[in-house]
Amino acid sequence: MLKNKLMTMLESRKDEMIKIRRHLHQYPEVSFKEEKTAQYIVDFYKGKDVEIHTNVGNGYGIIVTINGGKPGKTIGLRADFDALPIPEETDVPFKSMNEGVMHACAHDGHTAYLLVLADCLIQLKDSIPGTIKVIHQHAEEVPPGGAKSIVESGLIDDLDAIYGIHLLPMGPAGTVGYHSGYSFNGRAYMKLKVQGRGGHGSSPHLANDAIVAAAHFVTASQTIISRRLSPFENGVITIGSFDGKGTFNVIKDSVELEGDIRYMAIETKEKIEKEVKRIARGIAEEFDVTCELTYTPDYPPLYNNPELTAKVAQSLRAMNDKDIKEVKEFPVMSPSEDFAYYAEKFPACFFYIACTPKGVETPYFNHHPKFDIDEDALLVPQKPLAK
Repeated sequence: MLKNKLMTMLESRKDEMIKIRRHLHQYPEVSFKEEKTAQYIVDFYKGKDVEIHTNVGNGYGIIVTINGGKPGKTIGLRADFDALPIPEETDVPFKSMNEGVMHACAHDGHTAYLLVLADCLIQLKDSIPGTIKVIHQHAEEVPPGGAKSIVESGLIDDLDAIYGIHLLPMGPAGTVGYHSGYSFNGRAYMKLKVQGRGGHGSSPHLANDAIVAAAHFVTASQTIISRRLSPFENGVITIGSFDGKGTFNVIKDSVELEGDIRYMAIETKEKIEKEVKRIARGIAEEFDVTCELTYTPDYPPLYNNPELTAKVAQSLRAMNDKDIKEVKEFPVMSPSEDFAYYAEKFPACFFYIACTPKGVETPYFNHHPKFDIDEDALLVPQKPLAK
């Protein structure tokens, strides 16, 4: 049976997956600069009977097409391969060799399992119905991201469905999570420059304090969530940067703020944007300052096709596989994921592979400088994707 043969092949190559993951972990590259990582992936496919497109989209995206020997649907499998500008603080022997850069979001693991899975599928291609498009995606971490440009390339227009996973330390290896419908937040970026008039701290009446005006914006923006959104709506506004440093007795001339906006519905997105712009106009009028607002929507909310997701969950529960110990529904996730661009166009299922390191009660979450995974989790994504 094809499925059993594939599973046996994958299990025999677990050590290879770990080796690939550790190599990628040692040599991480940030979004849009993943030249060597992309070359490593391309070199992996050299000599194999596949069609390869490189430099897809707005960066180093790679699409590998595996044409099966039997008629069938066209399926997409996606894994991202960029790292983060985070200095690594783990004690692993394969620690990052690139100073200030770390695979702190498990994209090294995503790439490792998909490379080995793809190679096994290539060897079995004559027995496989349909076509499989393996999408090695660059720049998931930094907007505008790589996914949108890959979708717009036209190279995956023929997909009937697409699947992706994310390693998350939300349980022991062997736990697989899913969620139907809207599952990850959409997000937007804002930057506000408040221009006032500087002066001496002893004579505030002769100046126009940008810090006071900006502080009012910080407070007022939180009323969007508490007073403009329904209690049943999901929305977050975070002012993560307030650049107002100056001298203690000098009234600040200008201040810059940067903020992060999250939402789960397009209607909420539009409402928050409208209110942010309204408050900025009001602050400018109230304090007689100039407010220069940059507001940029980034990734949309991620929507998991309910029918496809239900089939994945059902098939996982029916597998009776030793590497899959629990299949459960996960809650809605507050982060964002540019896999959402694939899910806007194609039926999609993005599910979660638990990877809490053994013996750890409170793991460091993704994007932490001490983030790590249980490498036993690398074999788990193969099972649902191979179905």
